[in-house]
Amino acid sequence: MNIASAPALGIFVAAAFFEIAGCFAFWACLRLGKSIWWLAPGTASLVIFAWLLTLAPTDAAGRAYAVYGGVYIAASLAWLWVVERQQPDRWDFIGAAVCILGAAIILFAPRTA
Repeated sequence: MNIASAPALGIFVAAAFFEIAGCFAFWACLRLGKSIWWLAPGTASLVIFAWLLTLAPTDAAGRAYAVYGGVYIAASLAWLWVVERQQPDRWDFIGAAVCILGAAIILFAPRTA
C-alpha cells in the first residue's frame, strides 16, 4: 500500500508530537530537575507514539520508520522553537530540508508489487 496520503502524514505528525513530548518528559525530569511525576505522562506519550506508527498504511515497517524519521526531525525543530523558545538556525533548516527531501523520495517513489 502506498503511504503517500494526507492521513499518513497526519499519523506521522501526531507520532512525532507524542514521541518528542514523551522524550522531553524524561529530559525534563533527568536534566531539568522536574518532578519524577513527569515520567508518567511521558511514558504514556511514548506508548501512544508507538501505537500511532502501527497505523501507517504500509506493509513495511522499515519504510514507515524511514519516512517518519524525516517528519520527526522537522517536528523536533518546531518543538525547539515553540516549546524551548530557541530559534533554529540556518544549519538546522538546511539539515531538516535534506531529511525531508529524503523522506519525500521514499514516500513518493514509484513501487512495483
